[in-house]
Amino acid sequence: QVQLVESGGGSVLTGESLRLSCTASGDTHTINFMGWFRQAPGKEREGVAAVYTEGGATYYDDSVKGRFTISQDGTESTVYLQMNSLQPEDTATYYCAAARKVVAALDSTEYRYWGQGAQVTVSS
Repeated sequence: QVQLVESGGGSVLTGESLRLSCTASGDTHTINFMGWFRQAPGKEREGVAAVYTEGGATYYDDSVKGRFTISQDGTESTVYLQMNSLQPEDTATYYCAAARKVVAALDSTEYRYWGQGAQVTVSS
C-alpha cells in the first residue's frame, strides 16, 4: 500500500501563485507515476499534470501548460505542483495520485492510490 499526503492549498487572487506538495510513503517502490488531478463542484475529475518518477518525463493538460510545473525531489517520493498565473477556473479540489505503468498519464482511472485532496480557490 501507498499513502499520499498533500499540502499547500489555499485561497489566492487571480494571477497569484501556489505550490502543492505530495509525499508518498509505504510501498513506494511499487509506483513510478505520480500525478495531480482536480475536481471542481459539479464537474468530473480531470488530469492536470503527471510525472514518470523513474525517468522524469512530465505530462500536462493543455489548460495548464506554461502556467503549472510538476517536479519531484531527489527521493522520487515527493512531487510538487507549482501553479502560477492562477485563474478562477483553476478553483477545485486538487488530488495527488500514484500508480505504476500507466498508459495515459492524465487518465484518473489508471491511478490506484489517492491523497485526501487540497482545496485551491482563486478569486477575481
